[in-house]
Amino acid sequence: MLRVTLRGADLPTATLGTGERLLFGRSPHQGLRTEDPDRALDVTVLELPRCAPHVSRLLGELEIGEEIARLRWHGAGETQVASLFDAPGGARRVTLVEGMSLLLDEGENHLVVMRGRELGPDDFDDLTIVVDVATPGDDAAARVSVAASGIDRDSSATAPSPGLVAHSREWYVALALAEPWLVGTDDYPRPPTNREIYERVLRWHGYAWNLERSQRVDDAIKAISSLAFSLRDDPFRSTNGRASNVRFAVGRRTAEVRLVTADDLVRVEQAVRDRAAQVSPRPGPEA
Repeated sequence: MLRVTLRGADLPTATLGTGERLLFGRSPHQGLRTEDPDRALDVTVLELPRCAPHVSRLLGELEIGEEIARLRWHGAGETQVASLFDAPGGARRVTLVEGMSLLLDEGENHLVVMRGRELGPDDFDDLTIVVDVATPGDDAAARVSVAASGIDRDSSATAPSPGLVAHSREWYVALALAEPWLVGTDDYPRPPTNREIYERVLRWHGYAWNLERSQRVDDAIKAISSLAFSLRDDPFRSTNGRASNVRFAVGRRTAEVRLVTADDLVRVEQAVRDRAAQVSPRPGPEA
């Protein structure tokens, strides 16, 4: 038998046992509309407060078995799950994508929905949900039920996630800055310099605006940072840390929240090859 507790900032705590399920998200009542009526009797629905409009109405589904707790992810945004388990290193971090199923480790599992919590107009913070999987003892806490009222308080369609304008100056700078994480070399010893960013953008686009001026690269990175982080967590608003550490953090975060993606990098590299093929001289007739 298992006991699973879901909690987080501003969230009512929900505790479930074997044989029960939990739907959670911005407006998870949508998920009940396709439920089998008999199966829906064992479903608890939890509406997450202060969700950003780009958070999916149904984020996830927890199903509690006799010995395992399974998370099925329905959200379309960027989410990570971090947990501790009995293995060398003692931790794992998984990036969730829509349609993924995951067996949760015993103990605390932290779900982090990137920029999922709305702090104010155009200001978003990460939404952290803690899922605690435990084998209950004699002193198990009573279950706190969140009733499925069937009332959808926010049935509006999910808004697009805040992002950069594709092929803009900031978009290319973000691509250059996040490149180590996009290609899987996140052990890169240092973030790219302003000169390296300028050279990458010039190669990809053929025109680098005014990025040969170092201040213009810095300005672009600050704009990217303000979009990738909340106002509270923006490293450029903090006096702590060296500039190189700030740039490293912005590059990693830019890849995590998918302001640019590995597919974007593939496309710009292909564009470079296509341009080179167009200007390459054709071989002359054989002598």
